[in-house]
Amino acid sequence: MTVGRLLWVDREAGTVSRREFGELPALLADESGWVWLDLPEPDEDAAGILTGDFGAHPAAVQDIMERNHVPRLHVYGRTLLLVLHRPGAGEGGHMHYLELDQLIGRNFLVTAHGPRNLKVPLEWLLEETDELAEKMLAGRYLPRGPWEASHRIVTGLAIAEERFVNRLAREVGSLEQKVMDNSAETSPQVFLEDLFKTRHALLTVRTMTSQSAEIYGRAIGLLAGADEAVDKALLDSKDAYDRLSRITASQLDFLAGVTEYHRARTDTKMTIAAERLAVIAAVTLPVTAISSVVGMNVIVNDATQWGWLALLLALMLGLSLVLLRWAKRQGWW
Repeated sequence: MTVGRLLWVDREAGTVSRREFGELPALLADESGWVWLDLPEPDEDAAGILTGDFGAHPAAVQDIMERNHVPRLHVYGRTLLLVLHRPGAGEGGHMHYLELDQLIGRNFLVTAHGPRNLKVPLEWLLEETDELAEKMLAGRYLPRGPWEASHRIVTGLAIAEERFVNRLAREVGSLEQKVMDNSAETSPQVFLEDLFKTRHALLTVRTMTSQSAEIYGRAIGLLAGADEAVDKALLDSKDAYDRLSRITASQLDFLAGVTEYHRARTDTKMTIAAERLAVIAAVTLPVTAISSVVGMNVIVNDATQWGWLALLLALMLGLSLVLLRWAKRQGWW
């Protein structure tokens, strides 16, 4: 059996109340208010209600029942299907896509969550809708219609993403500090993991927000002029997502600058190390070459030729000093 929340918003009385699913047909026929149905995890019973009571298009119902990996917008007659996401941080830097589907009609709003990864607590998906329902039932907020309630929920999604970006910005600042004070060098592998996890999270948010902004741009094109309140809500949501996308992109640019500086410093150290190794190889090359050719003919067990040995050692030392001086002039050390 479907588990969900059914609210009736009475415009005339200015009240919000919980209702049973059996009352749904009568409520949808009542012009004095509108219905909000929230489905935490839609099942086959929920699909039957959407098709039978709300008259939802089969394609819209299928989209609600299945996972969507990008935001979506479709208009079916007088009903609009809107699919949005917000990020959820998982284990090991994995980013979960928390999905919210909305069916918005003239006198109803249906919100559906999921399908979800079993590692994601259901409470993560319900934060925005639970908060709005609590305010409505407590009499602290009364949406005038489905579009106003939808806009309030989407605003909650945008605020949650903004807070997430703010937390990531603090992590970027911490990474920048480690680069500047050289503490990143103490554990470079851990620093690299943190760097790319933060970058991945920022990329995820930028992808979500930019795609959501595109979806609202299409909604404005399809619905502009139909209702002034709807136009205002759509423009505000698009502006919020555009702003978040730009803010996230700027944080990515800043992180890219930090990464570039860290990489340049690391590459420079590697270059210096390679030059010093080249100096060592150059200095020891004549010693190795001369000793490999004539060493066994000068130092033998029964008769060492001391004259030749002294001459060869002097030659080795001289060549090494000449190469060392040449490397100094090249600026290698």
